[in-house]
Amino acid sequence: MDIIVCVKQVPGTTEIKMNKETNTIIREGAEAIINPFDEYAIEEGVRIKEKMGGSVTVLSMGIPKVADLLRETIAVGVDNAVLLTDRAFAGADTLATSYALATAIKNMESYDLIVCGKQAIDGDTAQVGPSLAEKLGIPHTTNVKKIEEIKEGYIRCQRMTDDGYETIEMSLPAVITVVKEINEPRLPSLKGKLRAKKTEVKLLTAEDIGADVNLCGLKGSPTQVIETFVPEFEVKAEMFEGSAKEQAKSLADALLSMKYAKRVD
Repeated sequence: MDIIVCVKQVPGTTEIKMNKETNTIIREGAEAIINPFDEYAIEEGVRIKEKMGGSVTVLSMGIPKVADLLRETIAVGVDNAVLLTDRAFAGADTLATSYALATAIKNMESYDLIVCGKQAIDGDTAQVGPSLAEKLGIPHTTNVKKIEEIKEGYIRCQRMTDDGYETIEMSLPAVITVVKEINEPRLPSLKGKLRAKKTEVKLLTAEDIGADVNLCGLKGSPTQVIETFVPEFEVKAEMFEGSAKEQAKSLADALLSMKYAKRVD
């Protein structure tokens, strides 16, 4: 069973810098982590491999520094890591991202299952997994909480819903996106860390995968952020002094004045 896990880097700090011209995140020099939902996708891919044999390849898109994050996945059981890195990919929305990933996957020899995290915590769109499946022309399902059965050419899984779950059966190859309820990601082993240091992450450019640069990055993104801003929070406090009775009266007067002021407005 050959499995591809698509992962994304997300900001590892609340101090995010934005490009004022493009309104996109400046990822160069910023602390980054693997998207938390993708950790569950990685774990599920490794578990399937351990049960059925085969290999697990992680695929990501980002700046060269992301290679260090992908190398960490080797330590938990991933076999190969591929990073799409090119200025042409910068500023991509979900459509341009899924195009680049799908183009890279089409260049791979074979795959049975593609696993993605439910969504990225820096965007929360949950669009890349389904869009990837559409571009590859294969079935997909989202919010998978359990794989009941998987074998050559077939998968049956439980898809989480608001009221419980649905049982979904699909032919393979297919795409699934997983939720955190599906497993508990493991910690890297010492043996895995040593192997990770020796493993090279394969770096590919837009030219390497035969991608149309007009469909990549900011140029290929039909959705763009118009404006970004930091919400302003203002806290007003007023202290009441005196006896308990005097404080209660002052508070009541203040609340009444606010009530009537709103009525006037």
